[in-house]
Amino acid sequence: MTTYAEHQAAGAAPAATPPEPGWSRGPLLGFDTETTGLDVATDRIVTAALVLRAPGGHSTVRTWLLDPGVEIPAEATAIHGITTSDARAHGREPIGALEEIAAILVAQVRDGVPLVAYNAAFDLTLLDVELARYGLPTVPERFGRPVAPVLDPLVLDRWLDGAREGKRRLGDLCALYGIEGDGDLHTADVDVLATLDVLDAQLVQHPHLRGVALDALHAAQAGAHRAWAERVNAERAADAGGRPPTSTAWPAAGRAGRDGQARP
Repeated sequence: MTTYAEHQAAGAAPAATPPEPGWSRGPLLGFDTETTGLDVATDRIVTAALVLRAPGGHSTVRTWLLDPGVEIPAEATAIHGITTSDARAHGREPIGALEEIAAILVAQVRDGVPLVAYNAAFDLTLLDVELARYGLPTVPERFGRPVAPVLDPLVLDRWLDGAREGKRRLGDLCALYGIEGDGDLHTADVDVLATLDVLDAQLVQHPHLRGVALDALHAAQAGAHRAWAERVNAERAADAGGRPPTSTAWPAAGRAGRDGQARP
């Protein structure tokens, strides 16, 4: 049984484990947010987590609670448990927290650590919109290029197991792979740990991925996401009362439209 609840306290150093050859045996950096809603153009980050998983499975967790500066809708609180009063009383000013999140994320990826995020296009786009809102450089601006390499277990699942019926939420994939833990999903750090465990399980089920170079795997996911989005958009276009189109951009869009959809 795999568990996503076991991890070290924030600030603890990962245990020294000799790395094995190949990117899949090296460190991985997981990222997730919980938010005020699903509109990347207008919604805000409430909590965020970065988890550095070292070779051997030891994880170092860093979390942030932000005061988003707006009311947190009851629907969002019902998902992640953070109320407006909680955030105002205990949350940090966004500008400082967002700078820390972006700086750590960029430093790790520059050091060669792949970034792992479930539905990366949402979290990374929202992070960039939030950074720009406070006059801070976006993640691509800090790199001087789009963020890469990124591993997205949702995109991998659609690509590698596209014929499987049913939903593809993080909890669904945890159930599919028999991943269990003591923490509740929809808490940013627990979601990251679960996401890393799902990626581990995908690598067991699809071992050929371990031999794919990261730049090639990143490009393959971008293509797989675009193909999926184009199919979805064709279906929505055929439905006069359907939902607005989804973005074909992955792992993040450069900007967000007025309808909140990520744009390439």
